[in-house]
Amino acid sequence: MKHIIWIVLNSLFLLGTTLYIWLFRSPETLLIGSGLFLGQLAVFFFLINVNMYFIFLVIKNKSTARDVKVKLAQIAKRMMKGHITLAVAGTTIILIHALIMLSQMGSVIGYLHPKMLSGYTGLLFLSLTLIGGYRRYRKASGFRRKFHLVMALIFAALFTVHLFFPVQG
Repeated sequence: MKHIIWIVLNSLFLLGTTLYIWLFRSPETLLIGSGLFLGQLAVFFFLINVNMYFIFLVIKNKSTARDVKVKLAQIAKRMMKGHITLAVAGTTIILIHALIMLSQMGSVIGYLHPKMLSGYTGLLFLSLTLIGGYRRYRKASGFRRKFHLVMALIFAALFTVHLFFPVQG
């Protein structure tokens, strides 16, 4: 039952971000709209990767039904094959999003606007997540696993703050 709630929460998050971006923050130009779309697409990719942690958490939980654990383990096995690909694609999309938004919005709202600062901070933690993931891939250890996980969760929190931070400029 908890996995159904998690799927619903993820769906509501994606729906909420879509409504927020396209209804409450309508883009002024096509280029800004493209940047917003790319940011939203990257959120989708990173949300898939972040959800892997929660899938593993449910699998690890002793109180979950065995059939749910088996099904989630099968899903996790398939997801792990695309984890790095999604991360690289999401990072590439985020970098294009950042360049578009810096060039189009930086001079309008200011390069030190909290929206921009939260984006810079998000990029920093994305970099740390990628470095941690690469180091873990090269040589796994408990510290490297935990570092990668913590950086990924901080990044997820930061991109959520960045996403919903209001722009007035």
